[in-house]
Amino acid sequence: MNLEGSWTALITPMNPDGSIDRNGLEKNINFQIEQGITGLVPAGTTGESPTLVWDEHNTLVENTLELCEGRCKVIAGTGSNSTQEAIESTEHAVYHGAEAALLVDCYYNGPSSLELRCEYYGILAELFPAVSFVPYVIPGRSGTALSVEDLAILSAEYPNICAVKEATGDLKRMAYTRSVLGDKFTILSGDDDMTYAMMTSEDIRCQGVISVMSNIVPGFISQMVNSIMTGDFDKAKSIRSMISPLFGIVTVKAKSMRQLPNGDVIEVEDRFRNPLAIKVIMQGLGMPSGDPRQPLGKMTENGVRIVHNTLKQIWKDNPEVLKPIAEFYDVDIENRLSDNNIWDSLSYI
Repeated sequence: MNLEGSWTALITPMNPDGSIDRNGLEKNINFQIEQGITGLVPAGTTGESPTLVWDEHNTLVENTLELCEGRCKVIAGTGSNSTQEAIESTEHAVYHGAEAALLVDCYYNGPSSLELRCEYYGILAELFPAVSFVPYVIPGRSGTALSVEDLAILSAEYPNICAVKEATGDLKRMAYTRSVLGDKFTILSGDDDMTYAMMTSEDIRCQGVISVMSNIVPGFISQMVNSIMTGDFDKAKSIRSMISPLFGIVTVKAKSMRQLPNGDVIEVEDRFRNPLAIKVIMQGLGMPSGDPRQPLGKMTENGVRIVHNTLKQIWKDNPEVLKPIAEFYDVDIENRLSDNNIWDSLSYI
């Protein structure tokens, strides 16, 4: 599968009782396809794979493949910190038509790069030679990282390891990846705020993105990526300028006060990580989302305020960014952004 282009790391919409919202999933997928996304990535970490039970995980992948058939591509999230679980998940995805799979570095148990190569990626690549595998390197979450050298060895031995989702934030590593693996290997950005730099760098030559913010602006992410790939850098810069405030709220840092048991009041800073912010955005704008699964919860009032103010500023400066949401989901963006009760309900009281 050609893995270049713009891909959405799909959120998993939830019902009020915590179950997966199948109708919401279908609606969100239809929005993505209408807006011209290259493909979708269900059951990744943005899709809350760590808190999905395996039946849910597999059903989510199966439903996405069914809904996307003939309309857009799919990279199924089948990774785990257990090789056996990843094998079973990949087997299920392949049975239902998956041609590509995203495998996150094994989190928490922290295998070395050599172990990742020999006991995880290599095993899966050999078992499923027809599947295009995308290692997902994100040491800030996984606590380990597949090295560039082991990635190169894997790709040489198993041609179906043909891309990497790069979320290390290390531009030197990315340039090294390109120099070692060559131009036929696909590098995909795993950080929205770095996509433009990665794609326009002569040393990196990244070929696309697996994006969080394309859950809400798939058309603009697609246009930016396509503009860079066709050499229209002025258009790409213009689009980046319009949507870049969104990239600053994939993760939200917000200060608030805590009262200790002894009565002292101190200021602390919370770091609210993906997918909490994107779900707050989608709930606030009236898109199928629901709350994240515990242990993720809600933001503080200040955290939600940061998200809310960013969206209000975008609506004021570049309303065209949010208009596709208004049209597809039949929501009044102006009213929703003006209704503080909506946003107050999304924070801890």
